[in-house]
Amino acid sequence: MYKVITPTTDTDFEKYFHLRWRVLREPFQRPLGSEQDEYDQVGLHRMVVNEAGEPVAVGRLHFNSPEEAQIRFMATAPEYRGEGHGVAIIFALESAARAEGATHVIINSRDTTIGFYKRCGYQVVEEADTVKNPMAEHQLKKSFSEQNRIIYRPEWCEELQNTWTKEIPISDAMGIKIHQYTGRMLETRAQLSRNINVHGTMFAGSIYSLGTLTCWGLLHLQLLERELEGSVVLGDGNIHYHKPVTREPRAVAYLSDVTGDFSALKEGKNARMMMKAQIMDDERPVAEFTGRFVVLAKRD
Repeated sequence: MYKVITPTTDTDFEKYFHLRWRVLREPFQRPLGSEQDEYDQVGLHRMVVNEAGEPVAVGRLHFNSPEEAQIRFMATAPEYRGEGHGVAIIFALESAARAEGATHVIINSRDTTIGFYKRCGYQVVEEADTVKNPMAEHQLKKSFSEQNRIIYRPEWCEELQNTWTKEIPISDAMGIKIHQYTGRMLETRAQLSRNINVHGTMFAGSIYSLGTLTCWGLLHLQLLERELEGSVVLGDGNIHYHKPVTREPRAVAYLSDVTGDFSALKEGKNARMMMKAQIMDDERPVAEFTGRFVVLAKRD
């Protein structure tokens, strides 16, 4: 299990800066200490750690003005790349920037990482001449809005939300909204006031629906990630209720919990997937939905 922390102790910062150096400076034969600058004293630092407390990814935020924040020194350990940790750092740093009153964030990026930042909703505002200097950095910017609070693939999530509203009206009646997508995790939230039962807790059918849509949504987004076409349908679903939902409900589905794959779609066959979603009451898991889904291949 991974979590994002704010390094505070000397030990935390030793691990934090060492990973920054290992990824961003050691490959260029730069000495220890070259990974730090004068903004580290006033910057906001975030680090993803694993169960053993070892650093997996790091990043820093500092302010150029009250309105403009800048993200720098993004680094993910090579052995952990492709697992969504960079997105987790971006989310944590952007959340900090919003909380501090920033209106936008800028990032400088080389060609090798620019695609990642574009997928996180950033747009190029200054294009570098990488023909003359392959190591030159482009400048990207994201202006904050309610629409782009979703860090990864915000345009896809907006389209998915619109699809739910138009084609699954119960989702709008329940107040189900996409809260966050990282490429490997989808979190949705609902309004308790729209789903309350006679006991003042969340209606069991609403919990089931929230879990179903969360799994369905993650599969839909993964089809887009893989540039595959297909229609996601629920074949069968089960839910275990452990405790009542008494606060604003949310559901989380992880790609790591999916069994099955999409390969059959490439052959024009249906793909079958099993996955689950945890329904949370604040930070407590109170129910688990397990669904068997079928992705219907597109027929010519």
